[in-house]
Amino acid sequence: MKALVLMLLLLASQTYSTGQSKPVSRKRAAAAAAGAARKLVDITITGQTKYQPKQILAACGLEIGQKATEETFKDAVRKLGETGLFSDVAYSYSFDAEGTKLQIQLSDNEKLVPVEFDNLVWYSKEELIAKIQAAIPLFQGRVPSGGSMIDEIADVLSVLLAQKNPDLHLDYLRPSDPKQPVVFSVSGTQIQIHRVDFPGASSSHLAALMEAGKKLQGSDYLHGAIADFVKSNLQPIYLRDGYLKAAFGEPSTRVVSESPDETMVDVSLPVEEGTQYTLGKLTFADNSVFPAEKLQSQIHLQAGAPVNLIQLRNDLETIRRLYGTRGYVKAALQLQPDFNDTGNTVAYQVAVHEGDVYRMGDVDLEGLDDKAAARMREEWSLREGEPYDSTYSQRFVKQAAAELSKDAQWSIAVSESVNDKDKIVDVVLHFSKSQ
Repeated sequence: MKALVLMLLLLASQTYSTGQSKPVSRKRAAAAAAGAARKLVDITITGQTKYQPKQILAACGLEIGQKATEETFKDAVRKLGETGLFSDVAYSYSFDAEGTKLQIQLSDNEKLVPVEFDNLVWYSKEELIAKIQAAIPLFQGRVPSGGSMIDEIADVLSVLLAQKNPDLHLDYLRPSDPKQPVVFSVSGTQIQIHRVDFPGASSSHLAALMEAGKKLQGSDYLHGAIADFVKSNLQPIYLRDGYLKAAFGEPSTRVVSESPDETMVDVSLPVEEGTQYTLGKLTFADNSVFPAEKLQSQIHLQAGAPVNLIQLRNDLETIRRLYGTRGYVKAALQLQPDFNDTGNTVAYQVAVHEGDVYRMGDVDLEGLDDKAAARMREEWSLREGEPYDSTYSQRFVKQAAAELSKDAQWSIAVSESVNDKDKIVDVVLHFSKSQ
């Protein structure tokens, strides 16, 4: 932290003396004045900061009307610096007959990471944040990966857990990746899911949600695992049916039973279903290798029908593989939706990024004797320098496995090495015989 301390001492022209009535130097007089406790009559916060003055003053322990010295100010800015929330902290002050006026200059640290509470099931996220803010006024849900704030939050949470069960232990790690959250979790009891419900779900989707939710019953409750489950198992229920903006809220938990070793919770996953969208039209842009009619033939969606986004994504993957058969192994397709909320329709433009043609490089065969390797190499028909077909390796594996299985059971692993500089693809086939 870069700290700047500017002291403006407004000293009257007067002579200070000791008990021996000897004149005191101006330097010593200034030092004596700086060390004197004076009434703090004004505090001004300046600089680039999102925090409110009352939050900053609560964090550093200053208030109007208190007696303060320069050491008081040094201690206050030290506390602010130790939070890690600020990239720069500076102060200046002046005093007159009324008292001392203090100015604190701050620049926020923009490199903050979010906080997650993985399985503190006895409290809602809102309750935890409120309790932390009561103890740490500057906390707003994000923290610096360095500084003291993470440890201070851990102290607050440890006290809360001790009130519930003294055998509970708080675990946390500082993230090594600056984009990863700080995750606080609990050990000391096994926290399992008893039941899952879905407030806000309509009758047309509730049965599918409840059936999917059964997969969570009996599993450990972890916030991160719930988020992954929503994305992979619950969100697709709506995306298949045209509810493209359906959104699940934060899970909430209710403890239904506790024992020394086990805690059972019911989980609520609120959902806002939103509008069902039908397809307006779908067009392709920037395609040159294949005509739009060829690409359109791979799309199963029909205009006027509810948009099955899962099917549409699968169709785009089929088109991407089609490009791969011509050597365009880095081809990518990007959906660009245009929502019409008045008519509840959505039009898509598919932006095609075809990229460069990659060609066949070397093929290596491992795990075969020389005779078998020579035979397989001869059967490999994709020759060096030809446009690489990204589907060929798997077709060859099926053929080779069928041929080799006459003598034994074989498994074949394919490894592709893409050389972006030379635009070639080298292939390694590893053959292993089952015992």
